[in-house]
Amino acid sequence: MTVCTTLGAVILTPLLSKILVGTYVPVNALSLSVSTLQVVVAPILLGSYLQSKFPKAVKLVTPFAPLAAVLSASLLACSIFSENVIRLKSSALSASLSSDLSPILRAQSILKSELGGVVLSVFLLHFAGFFVGYLSTAFGGFKEPQRRAISIEVGMQNSSLGVVLATSHFTSPMVALPSAMSAVIMNIMGSSLGFFWRYVNPSESKDCPKVAQE
Repeated sequence: MTVCTTLGAVILTPLLSKILVGTYVPVNALSLSVSTLQVVVAPILLGSYLQSKFPKAVKLVTPFAPLAAVLSASLLACSIFSENVIRLKSSALSASLSSDLSPILRAQSILKSELGGVVLSVFLLHFAGFFVGYLSTAFGGFKEPQRRAISIEVGMQNSSLGVVLATSHFTSPMVALPSAMSAVIMNIMGSSLGFFWRYVNPSESKDCPKVAQE
């Protein structure tokens, strides 16, 4: 699944950006494709080469790789937050000024701000990924462990790629804010879902029959 999404990103990311974003701002699809290759495919090829040539060294470094990946993504997200600190402060200020309103009106005020719109959009994006990934495999007749694995795979994507592409090909720092926010929200949602599923035993028997048999 990861290989398919990785290879598909090289073609689909520039294509969808051209179709969806190109109507508002100029988008160089070829340049986006090259950047995607550099960020996604090149590290995979380098890792495969190191694994084949230096397996002992790779085995020593592998336990620290997840921590390094999390730290790198966190640093990228922090850099984007720092560039948008004025906008974030203004959104937080507007939320504090509306503290005398009712909870419903206060929530509407927050969602109407730039920060609130970004947070809601990113949350709905990842929620749809987790939900659709699980639901589609359920209709496909997959068993519970496969449903959970595909749900996590679809719901959690490479936010760092979005940050790199946004900062490299667009001038406004606001463009990279959704990807940076995604790195935070996605990890919270994915970790919470994994923690919940850890204590819910997957059904392996007749609880998950195939749709065709129903």
